[in-house]
Amino acid sequence: MTTLMEMANSGIVTKEIKSVAAKEGVDAQTVRKLLAQGLIAIPRNLKSRSQVIGIGKMMQTKINANVGTSRDNVDIEAEVEKAITAEKYGADTIMDLSTGGDLDLIRRRIMDSVSVPVGSVPIYQAAGRSIENMTCDDMFNAVRKHAQDGIDFVTIHAGVTLSSFERLKNSDRILDVVSRGGAFTISWMQHNNMENPFYSEYDYLLEIAREYELTISLGDGMRPGCINDASDRAKFEEFIILGELVKRARRAGIQTIVEGPGHVPVDEIGLSVMAMKHLTGNAPIYLLGPLVTDIAPGYDHITAAIGGTVAGMYGADFLCMTTPAEHLALPGVEDIKEGTIVTRIAAHAADLTKEGVRERARAHDRKMALARRDLDWNGQFKQAIDPDKAKEIHARSKNADTCSMCGELCSIKMMRDVMGEKSQER
Repeated sequence: MTTLMEMANSGIVTKEIKSVAAKEGVDAQTVRKLLAQGLIAIPRNLKSRSQVIGIGKMMQTKINANVGTSRDNVDIEAEVEKAITAEKYGADTIMDLSTGGDLDLIRRRIMDSVSVPVGSVPIYQAAGRSIENMTCDDMFNAVRKHAQDGIDFVTIHAGVTLSSFERLKNSDRILDVVSRGGAFTISWMQHNNMENPFYSEYDYLLEIAREYELTISLGDGMRPGCINDASDRAKFEEFIILGELVKRARRAGIQTIVEGPGHVPVDEIGLSVMAMKHLTGNAPIYLLGPLVTDIAPGYDHITAAIGGTVAGMYGADFLCMTTPAEHLALPGVEDIKEGTIVTRIAAHAADLTKEGVRERARAHDRKMALARRDLDWNGQFKQAIDPDKAKEIHARSKNADTCSMCGELCSIKMMRDVMGEKSQER
């Protein structure tokens, strides 16, 4: 089978490429060339019914929302509601991270409930109740099963190797590994005294990906879990390995995304993103956060949004939503809603700075500025990321023309009297 990336390399402008070009306002030939080079990804399984989106260079910054059960809390309907809520409030993709209950059923229910691309982490299912007793076949069979079900992209922790594990053991980390998939992989390697099968048999993984047009999201198993651990050798060792795997995937015509940290202080975010881009041949970069401080439990959707904006400014393409429940509990529906909205704000703030995207993003802000100038409240609500909340707060104002902060002392109203009414430009 010829993959989407191979068709792009052959000069073919497919319907997926045309769709992404139309959504992004980018020439279709430009999208084709970027896809052929591996600089953007269009995650869409051959069996999927999901919308087509582009992630990467010259694309708007995309956001992902994580949902899924835990072994302590299995409520399928709640997870379906979370997925629907995330899509409603602007998530571009959903990832099912379920570890408890009927994982096949949960995955299918989530996929059936949304129209955006859906990702998963197959090793969670492969491990079952015993990580150590998981076999290589279990790992690859889980990938194939998820692909058969129509999952669009899978996180694979192929950069967690015996070599990167040795680097970790020689480090001064406080929190050794906070990636669940990374911890699963290390536990398995330690118990079996074997190399990570996703690394040693990477070509087989690429064969499965080719069969289903499955996009591989190369997981950040060594991502730092606290500010102290940011920018260390273990993380950069993994970046180097992931860069090599990206190159192999491109030669095989398979689309890849590269995942990254984690917890990173603001002044090291640029270093992380630019190093990832350099080492992975400018592959689309997907970040969890990064969270810029460790001391804000309950507000980590905000610490992640701060980091996400800075990361996006330096070239991150895809932000994983963090909720107020991060580090504390399984998120509820309201947590998902708030995390999605805050991450959308971060993504848009990043887009205001990014080459090839900033013009479109700034046009949106200009429309809001014009509506504010004209005291056009309906126009402001139309441009708002969360119009419902904006309407709810404005309803507290007694004066319908202005907000209750200034009332008749509204500076915009005064300046209109001084300067004269400007044209109702839109």
